[in-house]
Amino acid sequence: MTKQRKSARPPRPERAPLEPRAERPAQVHDGILELPSTIIVSDLATLLKVNPADIINPLIRSGVFATMNQGIDRETAALIATELGFTVAEPEPEAVESEPAEPVKTQPAAAKTVFFEERVGAKLVARAPIVTVMGHVDHGKTSLLDALRKTSVAAGERGGITQHLGASEVRRGDRSVLFLDTPGHEAFTAMRARGARVTDIAVIVVAADDGVMPQTREAISHARAANVPIIIAMNKIDKPDANPERVKSELAESNVVVEAYGGDVPMVAVSAKSGEGLDELLDMVLLVADLGDYTADPDRAAVGTVIEAQRDKGRGPIATVIVQTGTLHVGDAVVAGGVSGKVRSLESTDGKRIKSAGPSTAAILSGLPEVPASGEIFRVAPDERAAREMAEQARNEATAGREGRGHASMEDLYQRIQSGGGKEVRVILKSDVAGSLGAIEHQLEKIQSDEVRINVLLSAAGEVTENDILLASASDAIVLGFTTSVTPGARRMAETEKVDVRLYEIIYELADDMKAAIEGMLDPEKSEVIEGRAEVKQIFPGKGIIIAGCVVREGRVTRGAKVRLFRGGNLVATDVIESLRRFRDDVREVKEGQECGIGIGEGIVVQEGDMLEIVGEQSTRRKL
Repeated sequence: MTKQRKSARPPRPERAPLEPRAERPAQVHDGILELPSTIIVSDLATLLKVNPADIINPLIRSGVFATMNQGIDRETAALIATELGFTVAEPEPEAVESEPAEPVKTQPAAAKTVFFEERVGAKLVARAPIVTVMGHVDHGKTSLLDALRKTSVAAGERGGITQHLGASEVRRGDRSVLFLDTPGHEAFTAMRARGARVTDIAVIVVAADDGVMPQTREAISHARAANVPIIIAMNKIDKPDANPERVKSELAESNVVVEAYGGDVPMVAVSAKSGEGLDELLDMVLLVADLGDYTADPDRAAVGTVIEAQRDKGRGPIATVIVQTGTLHVGDAVVAGGVSGKVRSLESTDGKRIKSAGPSTAAILSGLPEVPASGEIFRVAPDERAAREMAEQARNEATAGREGRGHASMEDLYQRIQSGGGKEVRVILKSDVAGSLGAIEHQLEKIQSDEVRINVLLSAAGEVTENDILLASASDAIVLGFTTSVTPGARRMAETEKVDVRLYEIIYELADDMKAAIEGMLDPEKSEVIEGRAEVKQIFPGKGIIIAGCVVREGRVTRGAKVRLFRGGNLVATDVIESLRRFRDDVREVKEGQECGIGIGEGIVVQEGDMLEIVGEQSTRRKL
């Protein structure tokens, strides 16, 4: 897609919309729609006999911001036409042969970081790889980045480092690498959840003296879910208790087989303290980048991602952005989510004023009226009016809610598979103990077939947390919990993000539900709702039952409801609320913030500080 730009400065390379190819005019013949390589949006609307808004709205939902007078490529037009119920003819071979003699470079799916295809015939150039560093909290991510910056300065590359505020550019010879200073894999996945694909390569830092930790496994899962190449940086190799073989073995247990073990994941031994291995790490990043063939079109309107944003006392709202394709100029009209404005100034992240920022460049942008959200995709619009319209459309989409997100759910899984959109079922698996995970994964492996593959993105012990929901939201995954619970924050996020979370206590019920969903036999009425949580404050003996004096911390408690007893985050027992009293009165329901006495089976050991999770009765048995 291309954009026209209005500016008083000297003209840059022409960005007029591409005209439909004369040899392949758009037409409907015998009910079959024939499309040229490019077509103007208004022409497509006329051909399909629909309102132009019926074309523009689906384009915006797909991340393509085009006006009536702009061109879109054939593939995009075909998707929209198919969505509107039209049958699109396949392009004839002659159309391929008539392309320019110089082929347009393409990138593999794993390397794609733009949000729609480059314009037809664009002259793509190599760009610097964008790298995110992730890993366990104390394994030396920040120290490694600091060491890389110092190495670059020591080599005389002053000015080659754009330091802090979200990104750091490091030079290696005549090439550069852009490192993102994100806090961790949570921020990395939060960007993906917003639709941004900002990272080309993930460097996972593992301490040689500490091995693979839970956060390391999470970082690996997040990188794999994003389908980006992984490089292992084994840090702290200069420590006396460093054990590289242990690290390699533990990585293999996490399904990361390094090249030394015959796998395909490169590993580089480094020391952020002494500087050992830093040049080798940069060389490995550049080698992986060469294999990925990362390219961009510097002559098109810029597209990128907001890395950080804040309100500066002197300059007002500012945003640190990474340009991923195109070139951003002072004076451009830009839109980031629901915020639009005009670029008043650009600075490199070391504080120097610049007039433009090309692909794989970090810049600090000022001129927006409000602070945009971190992780938001930004685009250059043809003019300020178009930018305002795009921002208004984005705000309307946000106000309308997320009903159309279409995340995977057990109920619609069969329909997705039948329509060809669910050949891979993505799952996040959580259990109270690590020992159960292998058995569950074995059961899931027996369910999958040649037609449907179950991909376990993350398998870990513990509660279902907000980070799990974030990964599921960004990856279109289902969360399955076995004898574990969901944190209150994760439950609220799951409702907002429309993520399907299922909790089980019997492994075969979990496997049966997955099998039934894949085969289209799952009852759509089946659901389990957590109605409330209550904290045990005092224990009273009762006649044939145990009375737990509780405070309702969240939701409500209902007599006769199923209840799960948790101690220290671990599931202890499951029972039914046999009696419910408030002061001296028997009641049917007690609401949040109130005290009550909950009666459960006498054989269950209840202690002060235990948490009771109340499960609603909306669940129905599967109909097979």
